Amino acid sequence: MKQSAEQAPLADINIGDSRVTLLGTAHVSRVSAEQVSNLLESGNYDAVAVELCPSRYNALINPDTLARMDLFRVIRDGKASMVMANLALGAYQQRLADQFGIEPGAEQRAAVNYARENHRPVLLIDREIGVTLKRVIHNIPWWQRIGIFAGLIASILSREEVSEEEIEALKEGDMLETTFAEFAEDRQDLYLPLIDERDRYMAARIRQELAQDGHKNVLVVIGAGHLKGIRQYLEANPGNSEEVISELDHLPTPRRWPKLIPWFIVALILIGFAIGFARSPALGWQLVLDWVLINGVLSGLGALLAAAHPLTVVTAFLAAPITSLNPTIGAGMVTAAVEIYLRKPRVGDFSTLRHDTTRLRGWWQNRVSRTLLVFLFSTLGSAIGTYLAGFRIFERLTG
Repeated sequence: MKQSAEQAPLADINIGDSRVTLLGTAHVSRVSAEQVSNLLESGNYDAVAVELCPSRYNALINPDTLARMDLFRVIRDGKASMVMANLALGAYQQRLADQFGIEPGAEQRAAVNYARENHRPVLLIDREIGVTLKRVIHNIPWWQRIGIFAGLIASILSREEVSEEEIEALKEGDMLETTFAEFAEDRQDLYLPLIDERDRYMAARIRQELAQDGHKNVLVVIGAGHLKGIRQYLEANPGNSEEVISELDHLPTPRRWPKLIPWFIVALILIGFAIGFARSPALGWQLVLDWVLINGVLSGLGALLAAAHPLTVVTAFLAAPITSLNPTIGAGMVTAAVEIYLRKPRVGDFSTLRHDTTRLRGWWQNRVSRTLLVFLFSTLGSAIGTYLAGFRIFERLTG
């Protein structure tokens, strides 16, 4: 491996008749972007591999992708949390980039632009970010996710300046690793899906591309933290590339019992109502009133905290007690639909979304991110209200 104080680490590997050059970069680095351009302009490479998955590549070459996003469909399809997570992670890296006047992933953009302008193949070797996040979530118990989420929020809200020297020295280069680095280093359940699995995946994708198209000289632009792992897997020849990719692309099978919990809670609530009315109509209606007020007020409060339209807040109050008795429809889905109708996001909201979400206030000022907050907070309010109202009903029946 060759490395100097000014340059990112390089490693050359011979695979059959092909030569693969691994370039380790920091994804928020002017030096890394310049080095990528210099290497490609040498004319020594007939293909460029980048640490991008198809969705991130599409976002890179089509920056107006967000402007074409169907916000209600995202919420309806249950992808709101994933979109918010991507925004939060991207906002953290964008904040670092804004300090130094360089866009995140500039070295990836330089590689892609050069390849397209000079008619060189662009090889997308990273795993889809959605698959990685789902495998990370599946790998840790639900009660430990709270600490991870808190750490993510803290990193986003931190205003501490980072020196350019520290940025250049980053070993966990992309937005996932930069954000989760302090957790992943000491946690195998995070390290495996976040780093090691992606090292295996990218090594397998490189071998797959070489086997399919016979590229002779490939420059591989990756985060510096992946260089060692990918090099080891390439040199070890871990087996059939197709099988490795299929294994690592597999989404964990969701456990069935968590999906039954909401229905179990609904059954208990309805049984409580039935017991209350059997004892006396007055008690039964009191239980219904408790359910409506606690659930509705907390969901409405969540919408209010998200700075929702006044009619959206009213909708949250009215919808939460009803949707909580039907787990197939969440209060957030209803409130988000009303918020979109009342405050339809403008094109400008989509185009400035990434920059707006680098600031805490920006999440409330941008109509897109604010709608996502309305969905999240009203859903959380309704969920908390369901449990508190349930306990209240139990107290009245046993008191």
